[in-house]
Amino acid sequence: MGWMKDETGLEKTAANFVALTPLSHLRRAAHVFPNYDAVVYGQFRKTYAEYYERCSRLASGLIGLGIKSGDVVATLLPNIPAHVEAHFGVPACGAVLNTINTRLEPGTIAYIFDHGEAAAVLVDSQFLPVAQQAIAMMDGPAPILIEVPDAEAAIEPSGGHLLYEDMLASADPDFEWVMPEDEWESLALNYTSGTTGRPKGVVYHHRGAYLMTMGTAISWPMPRHAKYLTIVPLFHCNNWNHTWLAPMIGGTVVCCRDITAANIYNAIADEGVTHLGAAPIVLNTLVNAKDEDRRPFDHIVEVFTAGAPPPAATLRAIEPLGFNVTQVYGLTETYGHVTECMWHERWDDKPEQERYAIKARTGIAMAMMEDITSMDAETMTPVEPNATTQGEIMIRGNSVMKGYLKNPEATKEAFEGGYFHSGDIALQHPDGYLQIADRAKDIIISGGENISSVEIEGVLMMHPAVSLCAVVAMPHEKWGEVPCAFIECKDGAEVSEEELVNFSRERLAGFKTPKKVVFQELPKTSTGKIQKFELRAVAKNL
Repeated sequence: MGWMKDETGLEKTAANFVALTPLSHLRRAAHVFPNYDAVVYGQFRKTYAEYYERCSRLASGLIGLGIKSGDVVATLLPNIPAHVEAHFGVPACGAVLNTINTRLEPGTIAYIFDHGEAAAVLVDSQFLPVAQQAIAMMDGPAPILIEVPDAEAAIEPSGGHLLYEDMLASADPDFEWVMPEDEWESLALNYTSGTTGRPKGVVYHHRGAYLMTMGTAISWPMPRHAKYLTIVPLFHCNNWNHTWLAPMIGGTVVCCRDITAANIYNAIADEGVTHLGAAPIVLNTLVNAKDEDRRPFDHIVEVFTAGAPPPAATLRAIEPLGFNVTQVYGLTETYGHVTECMWHERWDDKPEQERYAIKARTGIAMAMMEDITSMDAETMTPVEPNATTQGEIMIRGNSVMKGYLKNPEATKEAFEGGYFHSGDIALQHPDGYLQIADRAKDIIISGGENISSVEIEGVLMMHPAVSLCAVVAMPHEKWGEVPCAFIECKDGAEVSEEELVNFSRERLAGFKTPKKVVFQELPKTSTGKIQKFELRAVAKNL
């Protein structure tokens, strides 16, 4: 018998097994980094000792309102300190955090309140009217409303509601945190964008979030005392889990309520921001910023970008400004980013166009994931890694959701074959790097040929007059559908439809060239993603 066959006395105990949870990071940081800045927002500056105490008071205050373990506490907050504190204070009382998109209409918010059974909600004073409209539309019991004014933004309390700071002031600073007994316990509830039908409730567990923080710190990489700017909304995949990560490295979370070029440059220059996450649209904002909005800085800012593959033209324009951009990829169902375009020195000397094309790839699995690959969705077999054959991105690992709340059918379908089905179409290079071709619903099928909207967008973004673009399918009597391009031009720039069509034809096969170009402002989500479903509706009537 091998020596490991008899495991008598080798059981899990309190000494050798502790449930993984990101809550551990802040409890540790309060002792290891007590005097370091933890959260910064204008004149609001809290050390780790103060941050931990405020989160403890929040947990205590929620218990005082009758919140029990397993209850859902929602938020309607921008990227302000109270939202950062909620990420620790809400689960510290045993509750589940449900961060809600502040740009949603009252009907959808009412659905989320009802579906998630929110027991309480933290609401920024600016969003009180929409929260009250949503509560009036609910079918179930209304959540307790806690108002969060924002003095830094000169947003005063409305009056008549329990105020966040008053609740903290009367709560217990020494509250004993409720730590999970099982790391599979639910930590957070996030709702998908719901562009077709009602949004689905995505449930995160403590284990997945903890491993996300570990993997992200390795992949970025993030040094001790990094200064991180919250551009990614805290309601979007819980800020890609970065807020849970910061205490692990004694980092500073720099809050940014309004995402403008001036505010970003100011944060970098004044607070020494070293890291930020952002959609490609934010990168374009920085590239095209007015001179008066720019500030000089003397260090490289590390950037994770996701939401859509960044055009090579955007990468070429932003990196000389002092930003090192890494493309990452993920979904709400995967806690945020789970792949990275890890850079290798062997690419340093490649021609510029080829180098930036590589940087725009979707990349490889991050360290906390088990397997991410492109597969034939019918046979569940990997596609040939020949940089041509397309399949669906399939994901397996601990940072995949528990499932969809109250929707076992959709959960089963999403996990068919032992992988999470992303719905994104990608090819795989011989070195294993994935490259998104499109969302399955965004592929344009013209005369039997599959056309990648991402490829066309990458070409159009190379034109000096183009600031943003999106390509969707437009119905066509002969070909079934053809590409239609929607364009936002840079300030002061002019270009005609004919010029852009000819520009595309010089760089693309004829059948991939846009057959129609529309100049208009592009509809966007709060995270900067272009809402193609709206553009498809426009294209149907052209």
